[in-house]
Amino acid sequence: MADVIQLLPDSLANQIAAGEVVQRPASVVKELLENAIDAQSGEITLIVKDAGKTLIQIIDDGAGMTETDARMCFERHATSKIRKTEDLFSIKTMGFRGEALASIAAVAQVELKTRKEDSPLGTHIVIEGSKFKSQEDVAIARGTNILVKNLFYNVPARRNFLKSNPVELRHLMDEFHRIALANPDILFSFFQNDLEVYHLKPGKLSHRIIHLFGKSYQQQLVPCQEEIEGVKITGYIGKPENAKKNRGEQFFFVNNRFIKSSYLNHAVVNAYRGLIPENSFPFFVLFIELDPKHIDINVHPTKTEVKFDDEKTIYSIVKSTVTKSLGTFNLTPSMDYSIDTNFIQSFHKDEKAFRNPDTSFPKKELSERDKENLKNWEDLYIGAFESERFEELAKSDFEGKSSEFTIESDANKFIDSETENVKTGTTVLQIHLSYIVTSVKSGLMIVDQQHAHERILFEKFTRNLEQNKGHVQQFLFPETVELNHADFILLKDLELEIKSLGFAFEEFGKNTIALNGVPSISIQKSGKDLLLEVLNDFKRNHSEYSYDKKENIARAMAKNAAIKRGGTLNKEEMISLIDQLFGCSNPNYTPDGEKTYCILDVKNIEKMFN
Repeated sequence: MADVIQLLPDSLANQIAAGEVVQRPASVVKELLENAIDAQSGEITLIVKDAGKTLIQIIDDGAGMTETDARMCFERHATSKIRKTEDLFSIKTMGFRGEALASIAAVAQVELKTRKEDSPLGTHIVIEGSKFKSQEDVAIARGTNILVKNLFYNVPARRNFLKSNPVELRHLMDEFHRIALANPDILFSFFQNDLEVYHLKPGKLSHRIIHLFGKSYQQQLVPCQEEIEGVKITGYIGKPENAKKNRGEQFFFVNNRFIKSSYLNHAVVNAYRGLIPENSFPFFVLFIELDPKHIDINVHPTKTEVKFDDEKTIYSIVKSTVTKSLGTFNLTPSMDYSIDTNFIQSFHKDEKAFRNPDTSFPKKELSERDKENLKNWEDLYIGAFESERFEELAKSDFEGKSSEFTIESDANKFIDSETENVKTGTTVLQIHLSYIVTSVKSGLMIVDQQHAHERILFEKFTRNLEQNKGHVQQFLFPETVELNHADFILLKDLELEIKSLGFAFEEFGKNTIALNGVPSISIQKSGKDLLLEVLNDFKRNHSEYSYDKKENIARAMAKNAAIKRGGTLNKEEMISLIDQLFGCSNPNYTPDGEKTYCILDVKNIEKMFN
């Protein structure tokens, strides 16, 4: 019987290995930048074309390589970082596996020029698909200049798998941001299609953050610094009011290596508990320094996952450090002693509240029973105040009153379904400024005003995107919006869709637009805030779900433009909202699958009263 097991050719083995290390152009940028940092570079230049698909070039002024090292670096498992097994437990360099250059050379056309300081001439090597084409001497400055051209040229299936240029560029810039943040003492330059995107001078970490993400971060940075039990934590966190709806700008570095850790992320979010809204995420750039023997970074080829020998202790230290910084800089909510907490705070100005009792006499200590009775009386009065408000709403004619936002209405519309029959003009009530209650054929219908409006707007914006047109409310004076470079690229990629929603804007300098108009729906936020929140939600949806571009942006827009809980509606607006909800193709649920309304059946109501 013939033998069937055989060794793979080196070129094929390298292509297989490249599948783990080189997933997209951003992977190449990460590996080459880390090599430049390990070479003790003081200045690094990154040049890309077509989001790295055509060209990735990195020039550094580091130590450089000898002629032999330049040839050896493209062999599998060839590295200068470790020598023996024990070295795995004391790694301080970014790279150590010896796979990156071999994997890159297996799926691209690579040129390497390098020279050590004490060598009169450097070495120039050309390699394509793991095959050496030439090697010769060359006169260059000290350091290394490496070009990676036509990535995946010999693996068509992988090249076709790559996303559009804006998407790949965003991934590439994410890697650049991580490397630049971890090394604020190095000068970084970044060129995309011959245009300089970043020129980051060496300096403080706070300056690096502002230069990368924009001047708006200057006012929200809160320093963090703590050292406990051999673990040192430094960096910055963002103020609670600047929390965003996506996790984009959250960075953990362990011994200057960027890592992804949902466990440590939870520690930071836990420290912010009660300070930020639900489903919001704070900004942070935190560095953890500890003895390398306490961590294992050889978990995955990308080296973004690490294992701690005592994760619980690291979790506690991170949480306590962030909590301490929030308290030190007075970012935690303080007790307002000017308010008597015995009073009901939810009353409106036109409602009669309890009067302050005479405090000139000593107060009698109330028993638990007396306290419970007092609470029952207060609850009873709250109900009375709300009932008075509902009666007032139901009896008023609402004529001449201005509304906080406009809902398109069809005054002659009827809403019919299998279980309810709601006609325009029916008495409606608003509960807790969040829910709309009205009678239907089968009982009582309760509508969540925010969820209902999300469904209405989602279908409206979906139609606008299909027709490539939206109604614009023009500004009298344009509003200038400055974006970070990644968001500016995303906006340019979504320009047609954003304008189809009703935004009107034009470029107004580097990473800046002039916002000339917003969708013609009244909203309780500025055009700038709405646009930024839509972009943030789009990025979050893109990273967590597989929506297509139009559905993603329609969801993001509907969620941010919808009337929120706590918004006051008059009678006509409530009826119009119900009208439009049942005019939708799917009135039962929001785009995210949340219920928009529920029916309380008459039989169930009767059971409540036996």
